[in-house]
Amino acid sequence: MTVSRVLNDRPDVSPATRKRIQKIIEELGYSPNVMASSLRHGRSNTLGIVATGIEYFGPSHTIIGIESQAETLGYSLLLNLLHDPEADQGEDILNSMLARQVDGIVWAVPEIGRNHETLLKRARIMSTPVVFLSMEPHRGVMCAVVDNYTGGMMATQHLLEKGNQQIGIITGPMTWWEAQQRAEGWRSALHEAGRANLEALWVEGDWSAASGETGLHRLLEQCPTLEAVFASNDQMALGALQAARRAARQVPRDLAIVGFDDIPEAAYFYPPLTTIRQDLAQVGQQAILMLDRMLDAHRDEREIEPEILWIKPELIIRESSIRS
Repeated sequence: MTVSRVLNDRPDVSPATRKRIQKIIEELGYSPNVMASSLRHGRSNTLGIVATGIEYFGPSHTIIGIESQAETLGYSLLLNLLHDPEADQGEDILNSMLARQVDGIVWAVPEIGRNHETLLKRARIMSTPVVFLSMEPHRGVMCAVVDNYTGGMMATQHLLEKGNQQIGIITGPMTWWEAQQRAEGWRSALHEAGRANLEALWVEGDWSAASGETGLHRLLEQCPTLEAVFASNDQMALGALQAARRAARQVPRDLAIVGFDDIPEAAYFYPPLTTIRQDLAQVGQQAILMLDRMLDAHRDEREIEPEILWIKPELIIRESSIRS
């Protein structure tokens, strides 16, 4: 008990005894079992994080935000990767995390295939709280998401304001909710501006620079009078810039281009890329704050209403969309 009081910096230990115990601790190289201590108090102070695609800008920056906020609040993280989210429902990973007694879970996996179906049902009844990212918001569960629809509208409205009439889009894979929302924002902005017959202005990519290059070549074949392109991420915009050079279309004089993400390299593309900035580190931070509020409510035996937190994107204007 005296050793425990010293380790927990309790005041009811004499200075001499404290000094003697601290000396023994140092000599033995002893460190307390944090996990055992946490479990005695009914918490592991560990959060489970399920993610995918962390080799890409978006998911990696979401994890950075998650890690920084978790550290600030004193949580450790248990990270598991879902390598094929379109085919894998992730139930084995969920069960593994619950078996390791994580206090809560952040599910940072795109809603593609069927990987959310089982989890959504379980999340509504599990005692372990879950916050979802990168998905269409659902009633009854906590979500933190970027407003991709508004981002798509902002990109397209900017191109319209610059006098462009024929504005194409290179979408992400349309099995992804984010890609669907960005494309819907593009479509809505054009419809509001009185544009119709958009089929020739649309091609699908897969988020890669190579698909952006292929996509622009296809758009130019479908619509030779193309004036501008909204590429649904910056990597595809990079590929579109390459394709424009090969097609002898000078950017922005002959073709304006806008991307989405604002990756650090976007300002150093040639020309520098106009893009929609989404603060994915903030998404990660907010997910941890939401989870922490849920855990506090659970500890205090309070009900907490599920909420949807929308993160607003920002238009970053650079040379790729501004004709002199």
